[in-house]
Amino acid sequence: MDKKVSELIISVSGLRGIVGETLTPDVAVRFVAAFASKMPPGPIFVGRDGRSSGTMLSEAILSSLRASGRDCVDCDVIATPTLGVLVRDRSAAGAVQISASHNPPPYNGIKLFGPEGRVLDADRGAAIRDGYLNGEAAWCSFDQIGTLHPCHDVHQAHLDKVLATVNVEAIRAAKHRVLIDSNHGAGGILGKRLLDALGCEIIIVGETPDGHFAHVPEPTAENLQGIASRVKEENCSVGFCQDPDADRLALIDSDGRYIGEEFTVALCVQHALSKWKQAQASVNRSQTSAAIVINGATSGMSERLAADAGAHSYRSAVGEANVADKMIATKAIYGGEGNGGPIDPNVGYVRDSFVGMAQVLDLMTKTGKTLAQLADALPQLSIYKSKAEVSNERLPKLFESLIAAHPDASADTGDGLRLAWKEKWLLVRGSNTEPIVRFIAEATTMEEAKQLCESAAKLLG
Repeated sequence: MDKKVSELIISVSGLRGIVGETLTPDVAVRFVAAFASKMPPGPIFVGRDGRSSGTMLSEAILSSLRASGRDCVDCDVIATPTLGVLVRDRSAAGAVQISASHNPPPYNGIKLFGPEGRVLDADRGAAIRDGYLNGEAAWCSFDQIGTLHPCHDVHQAHLDKVLATVNVEAIRAAKHRVLIDSNHGAGGILGKRLLDALGCEIIIVGETPDGHFAHVPEPTAENLQGIASRVKEENCSVGFCQDPDADRLALIDSDGRYIGEEFTVALCVQHALSKWKQAQASVNRSQTSAAIVINGATSGMSERLAADAGAHSYRSAVGEANVADKMIATKAIYGGEGNGGPIDPNVGYVRDSFVGMAQVLDLMTKTGKTLAQLADALPQLSIYKSKAEVSNERLPKLFESLIAAHPDASADTGDGLRLAWKEKWLLVRGSNTEPIVRFIAEATTMEEAKQLCESAAKLLG
């Protein structure tokens, strides 16, 4: 394997790299050729998140798919969750989304979808990754080359599904004044259309999907300081901040306070549980159970909300595909990841910022509370994160030491090591792409969460 291939960030759901260095047209062509060789018959949809390199990569990918005998549909700029809905709505064999998520402009990537309209599960993704590394392809003869078609109104099916999860008329009557920051990614097109449908007074920032990010694309507190100030200055009731492919959503309240991404999932879970309890009451079925799923690194706010509602909660391994797998297995009514990615199975098994926007507005409208009041009423927990350079070979010894040092905690080694107590937890995971270990802890105070991470790191010696 050459050096550039080894430097690619390859996962079971796709790959990412620096355009012109680790991610070249040749890499893209070979990767999607392996994908095409293993997918069921049918057309493959291709979309992108607005980055300036997206058009070039799209042309290479479409050519590779057609040379593999695949009919292709070019969706052009489209949000990742919208592409997932479209795959199911149009009965496609799968899809390729060209996006590097929150990575800076030099990066781009490829995310793969199956016919179910969700990112590939671990088994199928691993088969395609191995096929790519082994040079597998199924090139066709000249008379079997696939056709290319445009895709008209890629957003309607997704819009309809999101609107069906909320009380549209009530939200329209509330006339929320909203700022949405799409940061020149793919989210502005449907974001504006959704908020229009909900009767909001909209201030949109970074609507044009040209990839010229106005701030660092990851929607963190540090990167959104300017947007937060503007939410307050414009007298908005809420600020919605998307990442470039619009599968993540951070929240800002009317005072310009960064509420964050962890709260997005918790508030959406609260919304789902409220609807579930209301449905149970209306048909007198109080014995029916419900479940929610979050990953091992997500705040326990959602777990506590579920417990209060009489619902079950499950934790999956970190990663969208793992959350979706667990949701399907447990027939969960909701799920998500703490990076601002709610997953509503009524819309699709993909993290979805549009679901987050609509359902947070619905919760605000139904309760008559501000975003700040809703956030402050959630269980107040603190997450601390750190990392250290260490090879994966040293992790088993570290895990043994941590388990021995904390006999009062329940231990789960399904995804790194997760130690859990009633009021706190610690996750220690090795990186799949770097020689580092990540420490993530949550407790009732930041001091206690930090202490959990620091005491674990000391065991490295």
